[in-house]
Amino acid sequence: MVNNRIVKDRLAQGVMFSLTIIAILFVVVMAMGLYLKSSPVLEGRSLFSLLTSSVWKPMKGEFGFLPFIVGTLWVTFLAILISFPISFLTAIYLTEYARPVVRRFVFPALDILAALPSVIYGVWGMLVIVPWISNHVAPHFMEFSSGYTVLAAGIVLGVMVIPLLVSLFIEVFTSVPAELREASLALGATRWQTTKKVVLRKTLAGLLAAVVLAISRAMGETIAVLMVCGCVIGIPSNILESCYPIPALIANNYGEMLSMPLYESALMFAALILFAVVLIFNLLSRIILYRIERREE
Repeated sequence: MVNNRIVKDRLAQGVMFSLTIIAILFVVVMAMGLYLKSSPVLEGRSLFSLLTSSVWKPMKGEFGFLPFIVGTLWVTFLAILISFPISFLTAIYLTEYARPVVRRFVFPALDILAALPSVIYGVWGMLVIVPWISNHVAPHFMEFSSGYTVLAAGIVLGVMVIPLLVSLFIEVFTSVPAELREASLALGATRWQTTKKVVLRKTLAGLLAAVVLAISRAMGETIAVLMVCGCVIGIPSNILESCYPIPALIANNYGEMLSMPLYESALMFAALILFAVVLIFNLLSRIILYRIERREE
C-alpha cells in the first residue's frame, strides 16, 4: 500500500514536471519558428540596418522596421501612462475604502469591460475618440489632423488595459495580511497612512510585475489599435501624428502578401521583434523583482 502511494506520488510529480517542460518548450518552439520563417529577410541584410532604417519599400526589397518599433513604443507607453493612475487609485479605493455594496457593482462592470471584444473598443475609438481629437484637441496645436493618431490609439488601448490592471492591483493589495493593517491603525495611523506606509511598501514588487504584464498585453493588441492609429508609415514626432505599430503591420498585410516570400519573411521578422521585446520586458521585470525581494529580506 505504501509503495503504491509512493508510485502515484512520483507519477504525479513526473507528469507535472513534463507539462512544465512542455510549457517552456512552447516559447522556444515559437521563437525558433519565427526565426526560421524570417531568415530569408535576414540574408544579405544586417540586423542593425533592419532595426534602424526608416525606409519601407517592400517591392524593392527594402525593409526598415524603425517606424513600426517607434510606433509600438509610443502607443504602448502612452496607454500605460493613461491607464496606470486610474487603475492604481481605483484598486486602492476598492480594497481600502469602498463599502461592500460599491464593490458589488464595480466588479461586474470591470468584468464586462474585460470581456468586451477589442473590435468594440476600436469602433468606440473611431466614433468618439477620433472625432474628439480631430475637432477639439488637434486644432489647438496644428491646422489639421484626421484624428487617427498616436493619442487615439493610446487612449483606446489604455481603456482596454484598465480592467486588467485594476484586477491585478486588487489581487496584489488583497495579498497583504489584514493583521498588518489592523496593527497600523491600532498605533494611530490613518487609513491613508496605513495604505501608503504598509500596503504600498509591502506590494511594490507585485505592482511592478502587474505593470510589466500590462505592457506585454498592450504591445500585442491588434484590432483596436489598427482601427484608430492611422497606419501611416513614419516615425511620429508627437502624439497628434499617425503611427503604424507592429501588430497593425502584421494584421494589415500578412494575408495579402503570402505570394511574396520576402515580404512574408519581413512580416515574420516583425513578429519576432515583438516577441523579443515582450520577452525582454518580462526578463527585466523578473530581475527587478528578484532584487527587490532580496532587499526586503
